[in-house]
Amino acid sequence: MQRLVIVESPTKAKTLGRFLGKEYRIEASMGHIRDLPAKKLGIVIRIKNQSIRQAQDKKSEAKSEEYEFVPEYQVIPDRKKRVAEIKKSAENAGQIILATDPDREGEAIAYHIRQLINSASKTNRIVFHEITESAIKEALLHPRAIDMQLVDAQQARRILDRLVGYKLSPILWNKIGRRWLSAGRVQSVTVRLIVEREREIEKFKTEEYWVIDGVFKTDGQELTASLVAKDQIKYEETVTIDLFDGKYSTGKTSIGSQQAAEKIITDFRSPYTVSAVDRKETRRFPSPPFTTSTLQQEAGRRLYFSAKRTMQLAQKLYEEGCITYHRTDSVNLAEKFIQEARTFIGENYGNQYLPEIPRRYKTKSKVAQEAHEAIRPTDIKILNTKFETRSGELNKDHYRLYELIWKRALASQAKEAVFDSTTIDITSSNNYQFEAQGSIVKFEGFLKITGRDNEEKIMPPVTVGQKVDLLKTIPSQHFTSPPPRYTEASLVKTLEEKGIGRPSTYAPIISTIQERQYIVKEEKKLIPTQLGNLVTDFLVKYFPQIMELPFTAMMEDNLDEIANGEKQWPPVISEFYGPFEKLIKSTFEKAQKVKIADEETDEKCPQCNNSLVIRMGRYGKFMACSNYPKCTFTKNIQELAGIICPKCGSQIAVKRTKRGKQFYGCSSYPKCTFAAWKKEEIR
Repeated sequence: MQRLVIVESPTKAKTLGRFLGKEYRIEASMGHIRDLPAKKLGIVIRIKNQSIRQAQDKKSEAKSEEYEFVPEYQVIPDRKKRVAEIKKSAENAGQIILATDPDREGEAIAYHIRQLINSASKTNRIVFHEITESAIKEALLHPRAIDMQLVDAQQARRILDRLVGYKLSPILWNKIGRRWLSAGRVQSVTVRLIVEREREIEKFKTEEYWVIDGVFKTDGQELTASLVAKDQIKYEETVTIDLFDGKYSTGKTSIGSQQAAEKIITDFRSPYTVSAVDRKETRRFPSPPFTTSTLQQEAGRRLYFSAKRTMQLAQKLYEEGCITYHRTDSVNLAEKFIQEARTFIGENYGNQYLPEIPRRYKTKSKVAQEAHEAIRPTDIKILNTKFETRSGELNKDHYRLYELIWKRALASQAKEAVFDSTTIDITSSNNYQFEAQGSIVKFEGFLKITGRDNEEKIMPPVTVGQKVDLLKTIPSQHFTSPPPRYTEASLVKTLEEKGIGRPSTYAPIISTIQERQYIVKEEKKLIPTQLGNLVTDFLVKYFPQIMELPFTAMMEDNLDEIANGEKQWPPVISEFYGPFEKLIKSTFEKAQKVKIADEETDEKCPQCNNSLVIRMGRYGKFMACSNYPKCTFTKNIQELAGIICPKCGSQIAVKRTKRGKQFYGCSSYPKCTFAAWKKEEIR
């Protein structure tokens, strides 16, 4: 009889099929096959030992109630046919092997599959972190039982998020009047981060300051140095701004105007003397290989991929057997890979690029398992091989992400880069001090693999006491800058630093808050909408604990402790639910309804001649009659970008997808279908 192997996706099934013989039949579950019902809470909540507690309460003061939570799982409607096919295959199989992903989500999928096929006696679970022949065969030699601690952690997260979402969202529908609104334990805190950052930007007071550079002649060479002090008192200061999510520092100088800069320049006195030369060797070490979070950050910074796009590409690379599992908090690397990487570096770059001792990185995450690995290529020798030879479904973006992963993993095992760094101080006769800094690469080390970010700045040879000539001064105007708006990459970094959510949840969270119109993305920056501000203010007012960063991080720690077997999941959820349910009831009774203000316009309704106003809908802003519901006239808003369509000559309009992502399209659509994601792409 055949052995039945069950995985999540057809691509993963196809890749496994390359390594397993005809005695194996491989089926794909197409992801989750069982979940809580979509249209109701789907959790039976009851007070634990209610009859005993009632008897106790008659004799003494009532204690805080303990709750039980029973999830009402059901087969996902569009998975019923797939489940029937898997059940039939399971009946005819001699052995059933659950080979879903090696994380909580994958463990839960394996658990639900086992529950549905009802064949526990002949069912085993295997895990592997890369889809290669050796990894699969090794996993088959070491089957295990389903890890119920991981299943409990995933179930606890699902129940907790369902309770928060399904209890909070109806309050928003009732009090704000939009039935498509949603709230969530992590998503609402994420929106708050973006809202609070925008408010800091709005209240930031920009201040003018000036920087003075001097160009000096040193033995036939020119050297540019910046004015930094007078009488050893520094001009530059640091202004620290307290933000909701931490502190932000911005540079400031006491040279506050052009007049002040010009006055200082007229006060310079020769001779100018080299007062200090500090030459030292500095070393820069390679970064650890990628985790889920750092991959999302770097792909956003270097490749301009969204977190969601990065995870889609990484999923495909994993399923095709190109990289190890892409949902990981670990920076650990297998000894086998470390040795292969060292051999590759020695053969292709030279032994001088190898550190004497292999590099091993310590995972900072409290929950990362050292048995897990960082994201790395499954075969370090594969870089220039065209992906078309492996699968016609892999494209240029897959290759770009793979190259990023390949370079980071290989460079992590290379020698550090060595720089000659030089700082030169030049002082005027009346104690104005200028400073110049530069460095050159003495030994490339790992930069030979990753490439260099910055150009070298070579400093001329000078000695202390040497006289130099001031050729000219260059005053330049600057302004202090507010904290920057979040990009997806910087938001992911903040979420990880604050312990909000987990790396595997970042991409869906960021997508959801855009779909709900709480934020929009403009030129890669995340900006809150009027609706995002309003919902955040409402939740902060009535549910302050849930909207606090420490509370959200604490709940994540509780889930991790459940996964590690340190806590049971029902008491964790019960402790949260009691006060939360009381707060829900009081908010329904006491909270005032909030009206989203319409934006007035000068336009008249063509049907009833009343004024048209701008309103917020599920898919963004639109224009509607102020006499609604008596008049139901609506029309789309066209925001022109001030650019001509290169295809037909019409105006280009700023548009948004249903998920809130901004793009640029021809205003003559559908006659003209020209569209671009960026202004720079329009030629």
